[in-house]
Amino acid sequence: MDFGLGKVVPVKIEEEMKNSYIDYAMSVIVMRALPDVRDGLKPVHRRILYAMHEAGMTAGKPYKKSARIVGEVLGKYHPHGDSSVYDAIVRMAQDFSTRYLLVDGHGNFGSVDGDSAAAMRYTEVRMSRIAEEMLADIEKDTVDFVPNYDESLKEPSVLPAKIPNLLVNGSAGIAVGMATNIPPHNLGEVVDGLIMMIDNPDVTIKELMMAIKGPDFPTGGLILGREGIKQAYATGRGVVKMRAQARVEKMNNGKYRILVTEIPYQVNKARLIENIANLVRDKAIDGITDLRDESDRTGMRIVIELRRDVNADVVLNQLYKHTQLQETFGIIMLALVDGRPRVLNLHEVLHYYLEHQKTVIIRRTQFELAKAKARAHILEGLKIALDHLDAVIATIRQSQTVDIARSALMDKFGLSEKQSQAILDMRLQRLTGLERQKIEDEYRDVLETIAWLEGVLADEHKVFNLIKEELLDVKKRFADARRTVITSDVSRLDMEDLIAEEDIVLTITHGGYIKRLHIDTYRSQRRGGRGVTGMGTKEEDFVEHLFVTTTHHNILFFTNRGRVYRLKGYEIPEAGRTAKGTAIVNLLPLESKEQITAVIPIKEFSNTRFLFMATRKGIVKKTELTEYDTARKTGLIALTLEEDDDLIGVKLTNGEKHILLGTKDGMAIQFPESDVRVMGRTAHGVKGITLKKGDRVVGMDTARKDGEVLTVTAEGYGKRTPLNQYPVQTRGGKGNINNKVTEKTGEVVGIKVVQPGQELILISGDGIVIRIDVAEISVINRNTQGVKLMRIGENDKVMALAAVEKKADSE
Repeated sequence: MDFGLGKVVPVKIEEEMKNSYIDYAMSVIVMRALPDVRDGLKPVHRRILYAMHEAGMTAGKPYKKSARIVGEVLGKYHPHGDSSVYDAIVRMAQDFSTRYLLVDGHGNFGSVDGDSAAAMRYTEVRMSRIAEEMLADIEKDTVDFVPNYDESLKEPSVLPAKIPNLLVNGSAGIAVGMATNIPPHNLGEVVDGLIMMIDNPDVTIKELMMAIKGPDFPTGGLILGREGIKQAYATGRGVVKMRAQARVEKMNNGKYRILVTEIPYQVNKARLIENIANLVRDKAIDGITDLRDESDRTGMRIVIELRRDVNADVVLNQLYKHTQLQETFGIIMLALVDGRPRVLNLHEVLHYYLEHQKTVIIRRTQFELAKAKARAHILEGLKIALDHLDAVIATIRQSQTVDIARSALMDKFGLSEKQSQAILDMRLQRLTGLERQKIEDEYRDVLETIAWLEGVLADEHKVFNLIKEELLDVKKRFADARRTVITSDVSRLDMEDLIAEEDIVLTITHGGYIKRLHIDTYRSQRRGGRGVTGMGTKEEDFVEHLFVTTTHHNILFFTNRGRVYRLKGYEIPEAGRTAKGTAIVNLLPLESKEQITAVIPIKEFSNTRFLFMATRKGIVKKTELTEYDTARKTGLIALTLEEDDDLIGVKLTNGEKHILLGTKDGMAIQFPESDVRVMGRTAHGVKGITLKKGDRVVGMDTARKDGEVLTVTAEGYGKRTPLNQYPVQTRGGKGNINNKVTEKTGEVVGIKVVQPGQELILISGDGIVIRIDVAEISVINRNTQGVKLMRIGENDKVMALAAVEKKADSE
């Protein structure tokens, strides 16, 4: 086809699109987004450093406006937008972005809060001292130079790079169809790894990791675990878990606060704090009362104050889970090798850097050798001239022009053109005896230099020794301590794995306050003692439940309305012996008039275990434990109750126990658990004991062969009775007399099946607690009143009891 405008070639559009896109992709990959494995720089960074070097903006010189270097780079080497150049300069000057600064900035270069840098007309820059090492010896023909974009100037295709910059400062870039994300490392560690590789080229990655332990981020923080590091170093890809450096600190008012002093790499501090505030506002994290940023020029400091009744470790764990206080860094060690993108392992990255340094040293040595030989050639000519001084002078005097004199010297004395020119350029003062000796000495030194340089070129070991010396010098001048701490990966652990398993006492008051104390808070006393104050309560409040468990157990809270809620032992706030504790409504979403009536600890939910329940009206029910395995915050239905009934007891059983029920009027019944069939979670239950009018069930326990029935009354009377005095009956019977209830003893408040080696904890409505060795309590028959266990104050009553294992260190 010819339209008078030249030949038109038909092309398939899919082929044209394919070829054009590949050209574009390769341009982005090679000329914009990916670093070179040798110097670790992208073209824009390389051009910035070279332009600063050419402009004399070195570390010892005064700062110059950033706009000046941006103009230099744009005009000479980088035909793109000014923002791309200035943004690169800014990043190289930010101590929270770059591990070892390549640009020394003066002015506002942004902040870790995400504030942008001031405009380039306001800020000033110069090269840092470590950046000078990146360009050292560039004038000695150590690297290839290529034409710039308009072929008016030359620019280096790579820098000599005495610093292993790819690993030391890392790199991040998104190309077309690929991306790189190399974390920064500690200079001292990388140098140690390179030296290890020089000494043993076959060193393994595992051995290299003894020197290069892992990434070292400019913002510090923690790295959790080494698995991600090992994978990245072995394959070039891996994921590293980063965590903020945070600690829990007790304040003067007894409350706790969390102090964050270092955050993960590339996390925006202002956005992090805003995110925490939003989580508190939305009640996704509970217990934070104040959030402040107290960071200043001395360092970072985020303060998170907590409510008195929350567990600081639990809150911190929630912050790690829901915020950027814990973050991941996906490592992709992608770099250009001979102009082609490759994913490299640690060994390959170090190998290519050493190969580059080997090339730099060889080319520098060749340059210096050529220079030394050229000088030796000149000195040889000067020596000939000095040896034939009179003839040389005469020849020069007889010549009409410089060209004639040069030719005459070359013909008469066998000199080269350069030697002849050097003789013509020689000043008369060089003819003195002292100056002649200097020429002799210089010639001897130059010959020694030539011999040494030729020795280096002839021996690869000498080349690597030079590399080693220069690396050690760099390490001595620029290396610093590691900032990022590598620890074991605790993020996979449950919260309970971070908290010691300890015996604790849980107390719940009638008014709905709960707390936990260490078991040793209550000292053991003799029978009839006065006890110690266990909890400060209001006059109308009293302790209703006292339970012994551990910090790791699941605590199931059964309410009077037949619902069950679940918490971990450590989630219940710890409080002092005399503190009233935390309102349970802050921990559990209890409904109006709903109260905790039974508490039971569960280590794990097994399908061979059952929960056996009893109500105030004598109804009993047995349900598989697994039906209650849920962490639903709103709770579960434990059993369906009649409106005027309440749940009073729950026991964990194996399905083969005997059940003992005791009433306030002193009756008791023992029947096999097998009498009660397994029912669903929401079932109503069946009759366990037939009650007289006005009587109610006050206690339930499981029978043990060597057990004794411990009965305690409201006025502090109690006794032990052998279990064999309670005949086994069919469920639903009236039972037998358990205790002779009188005005002196008061009604029965509870029964327990106890055995030797246990202690009894009694607590009164006034909060008085006493601990008694069970062995000190008298063994008496069923139909008796018992003996005085606890002296009760006026208008006070025994309200709760618990049987615990006797501690070896009990007094």
